[in-house]
Amino acid sequence: MKTVFMFPGQGSQSIGMMSQLLAESELARKIFQDASEAIGHDLIKIAAEGPESLINQTEITQPIVLTASVAMWEVWKQHTPFLPDYVCGHSLGEYTALVVSGVITLKEAVRLVHIRGQLMQTAVPEGEGAMAALLGLSDDLVSEACIEASQGEIVSPANFNSPGQVVISGATAALDRAMVLAKEKGAKRAAKLSVSVPCHCDLLKPAGDALAQEMNKIQFQEPSIPIMQNVNGCLAENLDSLKSNLLSHLYSPVLWAQSISQLVKHDAGVFVECGPGKVLAGLNKRIDKSVRTFAMSDLETMKAVMSELQA
Repeated sequence: MKTVFMFPGQGSQSIGMMSQLLAESELARKIFQDASEAIGHDLIKIAAEGPESLINQTEITQPIVLTASVAMWEVWKQHTPFLPDYVCGHSLGEYTALVVSGVITLKEAVRLVHIRGQLMQTAVPEGEGAMAALLGLSDDLVSEACIEASQGEIVSPANFNSPGQVVISGATAALDRAMVLAKEKGAKRAAKLSVSVPCHCDLLKPAGDALAQEMNKIQFQEPSIPIMQNVNGCLAENLDSLKSNLLSHLYSPVLWAQSISQLVKHDAGVFVECGPGKVLAGLNKRIDKSVRTFAMSDLETMKAVMSELQA
């Protein structure tokens, strides 16, 4: 039975995140300091103090969540030689997976996602786009609600997170209409998310060309650990397709449930969420109850995971 390390995306950030790890690990602090120098923001201070308006700003959220996850990963490696058979990340978390598998360096990744966040925010000025979580509705009915609500504007499924949990994204007015239609079609809940950018929809296509230029400045290396990619729910075949998928990933839906199911087909039976929060661990329990799932964000939970994997 194989092991997968999963890395979280936007939405896992919070004031006080990784405080225990940063207090107890010199290595974690060094990683945060290196990342801070790379983009000119004090990520340790922002993680500890916020304010919320800053930590939730896309161009800060992306590097801080990535850095937190890489810090946890490096502390893991400091304590055990155990490496996973596969890595994957939810949305932004896929960039963390690139660092973990040696495709790009931490500093390259932090700079890239910082710019990625800026490009995303520029593509859609704050207030003109939004995202919402729909619970208790099939994928088909979610797509149907979005089509009916569009009326010439953009709104579409953004994250297929688990059966009965889909996030939609698009222009604010169209998204509001889609939320109403989803409730009429039987959704148990429709709630807007606290994000400054409507991720994974066609509104972000204009940011793609600029992101490609930034990506081309980086020398990608072959991954040392196979990477499952969100955009197609498949393992990356080569560097060309990996980079192409990363670009379309910007404005295409996250096929998270499909990605996890495909990893199970590749004999994965143990999943470890590495980084702030427990969002992905929670989703896994809805996707496939047969797999063992753990989450670690500090030394205590890390040691518990080590104990479980050695049992």
